[in-house]
Amino acid sequence: MPLPVEQEMRAVLESGDDRQEGDSRMTRLVRIAHYIETHADEPLTLAGLAAIVGLSPTRLQRQFKEAFGVSPKAYQDAVRMRYFKQSLKNGDKVTDAIFASGFGSVSRVYGEAHRNIGMPPRAYRAGGEGEVIVYACRPTSLGLMAMAATDRGVCFVQFGDSESSLVSGLKTEFPKAEVRASPARNAPELDAWVEALDQHISQGAPRPDLPLDMRGTAFQMKVWQFLLSIREGDVLSYSELAAKIDKPKAVRAVASACGKNRIGVLIPCHRVLRGDGGLGGYRWGLERKRALLDAEQKQQRADDGS
Repeated sequence: MPLPVEQEMRAVLESGDDRQEGDSRMTRLVRIAHYIETHADEPLTLAGLAAIVGLSPTRLQRQFKEAFGVSPKAYQDAVRMRYFKQSLKNGDKVTDAIFASGFGSVSRVYGEAHRNIGMPPRAYRAGGEGEVIVYACRPTSLGLMAMAATDRGVCFVQFGDSESSLVSGLKTEFPKAEVRASPARNAPELDAWVEALDQHISQGAPRPDLPLDMRGTAFQMKVWQFLLSIREGDVLSYSELAAKIDKPKAVRAVASACGKNRIGVLIPCHRVLRGDGGLGGYRWGLERKRALLDAEQKQQRADDGS
């Protein structure tokens, strides 16, 4: 399923002349992102991608990561992983799904999956003891957002009214960790990830597939992993989600796992609704949940009509 790059491209092409040079650069990067999405199952080289838009491989690597928070290779692997998860969801055999999504070997897909799974629950139960967690805050169209990460990936994305309340929430989640603000010079990856997620939320750019450091019980992890496979624009009910993970009687536990998700948007718990179609709950407010769903469904209609 292609990611919603077309909306970002339209925004770039329709924007004003005072940012012509920057817009031209973003147009090239969106073109590369779209090419990767539509050729994800093929072997792609940095040199080959760079030639498409007339850049050197080094410059493409740097600009792409600055814009989207990941390298072109990591972006391709993330798209492949999404295809792989969708193939499994559709009932394909594991081996068939691996090769159809372009990974080429069993070890490649399981290595990639491990990179995105994050820490074992035991480390989370220790309250982050001995770890350094770096955070940054940024205004978005959904309000003030805080993102925090360990050296394994994003462990926290939340929205709030003030930086102090967001940092307090972070310290509550990881009471024994060393929590630091992020000067760009000390954590350039985090600043790029915050920028990429803000562009997705506020401007409709592709949702960044960032490394995640998910921490929870085995059941919570199962719920969150399944949420990562839901197509943007699609929704399902809490009972449907329980059935999908082979726990049809665990509807309340599924709802609780969604409510305890601490990595908003990147783990899309906003795509789970009540059985009657109502919004249900959302720890960051129903107004934000509706805004996310409306934006995703609008993009899905545009994609389906193109």
